[in-house]
Amino acid sequence: MKRGYQIAAVLAALFLAGTAQAHTIGAHGAGFAAGMAHPFIGLDHLLAMVAVGIWAAQLGGRAIWRMPLAFMAMMALGSMFAFVGLLLPAVEAGIAVSVLVLGLLIAVAARFPLAASMLLVGAFALFHGHAHGQELPHAAYALLYSLGFLLATGLLHATGAVMGNLLSRGISTNWVRLMGGGIAAAGVMLVAV
Repeated sequence: MKRGYQIAAVLAALFLAGTAQAHTIGAHGAGFAAGMAHPFIGLDHLLAMVAVGIWAAQLGGRAIWRMPLAFMAMMALGSMFAFVGLLLPAVEAGIAVSVLVLGLLIAVAARFPLAASMLLVGAFALFHGHAHGQELPHAAYALLYSLGFLLATGLLHATGAVMGNLLSRGISTNWVRLMGGGIAAAGVMLVAV
């Protein structure tokens, strides 16, 4: 039992290590590499995208690929909004709330119909995509930048799905739920900032 608390403490420390640093509006020279790096730079993006994969793994079946694809499609739409100057209200708050809510959904092992789950992650993805798109105003390669952050997002979703599957099969579904609690705790910190 003591080991479980130690692991939980380490996970919490990793999730709460810092606030998002990925949103430096107007990044110069953004191309494929900058787009690929962006989801890994901010804790908010990283946790949300991994959480989508974990929750999809919890739901199983077609959710394992449909939820990440819904997220990526709506994220691309959100970035296009930013590219053309359409503003979304409270983008940073929406991203922080996405981390909190996705973590809670994992923690309670929420089971919604697939269409509702896809709609929810898609709504959150609009905020993430808009934040990615805001990075581009001074850069020349919107398509390459977008391909980079979409590929990185797909990799993070796949990482979450693999983690969710391995932990729920190899150890216990309680570990997956604990991970969701850690993500939700990080979301609380992001919302509070």
